[in-house]
Amino acid sequence: MKRGWVLVLTMVGLSCALHAQQAGNDSVHSVATDMREFDVRVTDMVAPPADTAAIMADTRHKTDHAPQAVWLPDPQKSLWYAFIFPGAGQIYNRSYWKLPIVYGGAVGLVYGISWNNRYYKEYAQAYRDIMDSDPNTKSYENLLPYGTDPNSSYAQNLMKNKHNTYRRYRDLCIVGAVAFYALTIIDAYVDAQLADFDISPDLSMRVRPTLLVTENTQKPSFGVGIGFNF
Repeated sequence: MKRGWVLVLTMVGLSCALHAQQAGNDSVHSVATDMREFDVRVTDMVAPPADTAAIMADTRHKTDHAPQAVWLPDPQKSLWYAFIFPGAGQIYNRSYWKLPIVYGGAVGLVYGISWNNRYYKEYAQAYRDIMDSDPNTKSYENLLPYGTDPNSSYAQNLMKNKHNTYRRYRDLCIVGAVAFYALTIIDAYVDAQLADFDISPDLSMRVRPTLLVTENTQKPSFGVGIGFNF
């Protein structure tokens, strides 16, 4: 009787052990399956799409070949720069090729004013000296042609004419300098205004038949129309 109970208990224990082992294997398999599914989801979230490299390459190509922003000068700033200092407006507009013209003209006119003013002063003093009766004032001697009598009317008229001539040339140089200065200001302003003006290289002429209507008879007539594209 005892042996029977021992055999029964042994069989029950083995059955429980096998059931526990099967349950453990099922749990391990379920955990492993869950881990693999989690890895797949994480990989899908982290890994970039297959065409990411192509998209990035296309973006770099568009960035490299994107049109660059064109710098346009402000006409008001260009006007004030040119007004404050000659040539500053041209520098602001980046028209550097105009600088030799601006500064060459300015230097030439300033030199003309200085040169004519110097001779104007010399002949003005000589004319005053030749017209007075003071024998100690003889600045005209270096200006008269050799052998000319300082007491002659020719010498007096010569000093007067030279005096007036150099004064006129000096004044003309001053007027020219003012006009040239104003011209540089206008050039800087107009250049800035026309910075975005579209100058098309297409210059063509088109000839085609056209229908003309006269004002008096109101009758149509045929003619030839000529159109220019520029």
